[in-house]
Amino acid sequence: MTAVDFEKFVGRLADVSAEAIMPFFRTALAADDKAHGGAFDPVTEADRAAELAMRRLIETTFPGHGVYGEEFGLLREDAEYVWVLDPIDGTKSFICGLPLWGTLIGLAHRGRPCYGLMSQPFTRERFFGDGEAAYWRGLARGPEGERGGLEKRKLSTRPCPRLEQATLMTTSPLLIDVALREGFYRVERETRLSRYGGDCYAYCALAAGHVDLVIESNLKPYDIVALIPIIEGAGGVITDWSGGNAAMGGAIVAAGDPALHEAALKLLAG
Repeated sequence: MTAVDFEKFVGRLADVSAEAIMPFFRTALAADDKAHGGAFDPVTEADRAAELAMRRLIETTFPGHGVYGEEFGLLREDAEYVWVLDPIDGTKSFICGLPLWGTLIGLAHRGRPCYGLMSQPFTRERFFGDGEAAYWRGLARGPEGERGGLEKRKLSTRPCPRLEQATLMTTSPLLIDVALREGFYRVERETRLSRYGGDCYAYCALAAGHVDLVIESNLKPYDIVALIPIIEGAGGVITDWSGGNAAMGGAIVAAGDPALHEAALKLLAG
């Protein structure tokens, strides 16, 4: 399968997920609580329908590949290639009618993330990368601001070596483990600006050079595998809080500048 064919296939996965999700967005959609008494963790019919649609397409096209999805678990975990899917990353934003959510489609080869795509079908944007390069595709705008056809451009993080120059994002400090929260606040106090919300969109904003630092914890592999090749392809750095592999989730720090990443790690460690 050529690189162009592969990109088209991942685009088809994004298409079928969007077709399943968009009829539910900004409707009176009920949400179930997966936490059952813990912190509210919503899941909707749209989440389940999108993951099933992607799983069916993967099974038909690559029957030997593994699949790990948020809603329906792990299939063939020992396969050479494993697709890692989060049909709606940011379900809380989704049920509030906010477009700060996305479909995450990641591919791991022998456990290492090798390709990732974040699709935001409401804004008609896609961020994707293979660890060597990363791109944005969305609606082009003319000189007067009018929308045209689809445009593709390369992503690049921006230089920002110092915390006092940095813009920091996290979905919510309350989602960070209590034992780790003071480390986050140590970093936040040193930054120029911090913003909450965004889920996967925050990482894509970092890859696009609009944000400098994203810090979170309690992530699962399906929350992060697709984002790693995008951030690294744009020139950024993403690890866990000890500087190790981010692919297993947990406490994650992503930075557009290696020097900023190192400074954040030091403060997170106390």
